[in-house]
Amino acid sequence: MGSCFERKVRFIKFQTSIPAPAQEIIDKLNEHGYEAYVVGGCVRDMILGREPGDWDITTSALPAEVKKVFRRTVDTGIQHGTVTVMMGKEGYEVTTYRIDGEYSDGRHPNSVQFTPNLIEDLKRRDFTINAMAYNSRTGFVDQFGGVEDLKQGVIRCVGNPIDRFTEDALRILRAIRFSAQLGFDIEEQTKKAISRIAPNMIHVSKERIQVELTKLLLSSHPQYISLVYELGISPYVSEQFHRSYTGVCGEHPIPPIPVGIPAVKHMRWAAFLRECTPQEAGRILKDLKLDNDTIFRVKVLTERIHMGEDHPSSKIWVRRMMSQMEDSLFDDWLTLRTSLALESGLSCPEELAWLSEIRRLGEEIRKEGDCLRLKDLAVTGHDIMAAGVKPGKEVGDTLARLLDMVLEEPKRNRREWLLQYVTAEL
Repeated sequence: MGSCFERKVRFIKFQTSIPAPAQEIIDKLNEHGYEAYVVGGCVRDMILGREPGDWDITTSALPAEVKKVFRRTVDTGIQHGTVTVMMGKEGYEVTTYRIDGEYSDGRHPNSVQFTPNLIEDLKRRDFTINAMAYNSRTGFVDQFGGVEDLKQGVIRCVGNPIDRFTEDALRILRAIRFSAQLGFDIEEQTKKAISRIAPNMIHVSKERIQVELTKLLLSSHPQYISLVYELGISPYVSEQFHRSYTGVCGEHPIPPIPVGIPAVKHMRWAAFLRECTPQEAGRILKDLKLDNDTIFRVKVLTERIHMGEDHPSSKIWVRRMMSQMEDSLFDDWLTLRTSLALESGLSCPEELAWLSEIRRLGEEIRKEGDCLRLKDLAVTGHDIMAAGVKPGKEVGDTLARLLDMVLEEPKRNRREWLLQYVTAEL
C-alpha cells in the first residue's frame, strides 16, 4: 500500500501530526492489545494540509474495554459505541468499530452491531474522503479511494449512493456542503442519487438543515447553495426557502454572493436573501430555527440593502441611517453594499465613490460624538413629563421628534434647548 499511496498523493500536501493526547489514547489502546486509528474528517484534513477541527478515534475495543483502559471517561453515545476519553480538559470521542442496522426513519440506525473489522466500519461512512483511517504503525487505510478522490477533487459516496442517502438524508446537504468547503465537484452518480432521494429530507430536522446550509454559506464557495435548487432539494428545506428563488413564473436567478462578504453568519445569509423582503427573509430564517439575533440582523440589512441609492451623501442622512441600526450593523451595511457594487461592475465607480463618502462621514460623526439614539439625548422621559407632557404615548412621540431634530443639528442636544422646545410646543 505504501508505493500506491505515494503515487496517489504525490500532488497533495499532507502532514501526519496527531495531537499528543490523541496519540496517547491510540498508544494505550495498542498497549492493551486493541487496534486504534484516527478516522474520518481529521484524516481528510491531514492529507489536505488543513487543521482538523476534531480528532475522532475508532477502535476494535468495546466501550466497556475502553472505559477499563482510561480513568476518566464520559458515556456520550454508549448505545452507538462512543465513549469520550478525557485528556486533561479536552475530550476525544472513541468509537468501537460498528455495522449499522436498518435506517427506518431515514436518519438514525435502528441498531448497531460491533465488529472487530475496521473495513466494515469504514464502509458505513458517507463519502470516500471521510472513510479513511490512520495511525503511525499501519499508515493510511484507504479502502474506498478517498485519497484519489481528494486528488481529483470529487465528492463520492462510499458504495451505492442511493443506500447512503437512504440511510441518512442529511448526507444530501453534507455532500453539497463539503463540495462548497473544498471546492470539489459532486460525482455524477452521487449527484443523481441526491435528486432521487431528496424527498427523504422531510425526515431531517430544520435545525440540522440550517446548520448545513449555514456551513455552506460560510464556506469559500457560498455560491454552491444554488445546487440546493438545481438538484431539487429546496422544496424539502422549507416552502418559503423554496419559493424565495422559484415562483409561478419560473425560477428566479439566485444572486451570487460576492467574495468580499466576510464569512459571518448574518452577513452571508443577508447576501443570499437580499432579493427577499425583510418579512420574507425573517420567515425563512425563523422556519429554519436560526437564532433571534441573526434573524434581526438579516432583516435590518435586507430592509436597507438598497437604501440611499438615489440620495446624495450628507451628514444628516448618514446620522439618520446610523440611528436606525447598531454601529456594527452600519459597518456591515457598508461592507455589503461595497461588495455588491464591486461584484456587479454596473455604475461601479459612482456607487463606490458614494459609499466611500458615506464611510468618511460616518467616521467623522463617530469622532465628533454626535447623538444618534434616544439614550444619548440630553433629556429623558421623566424630564419630558416634568415639563408637562402627559405620560404614555405622547412622551415617546415627543422624544422621537426631539431625536429627529438633534439628528438634523447635533448642537441642539442640550437640556435647556430641548426643554425649551417642549415647553413651547405645549
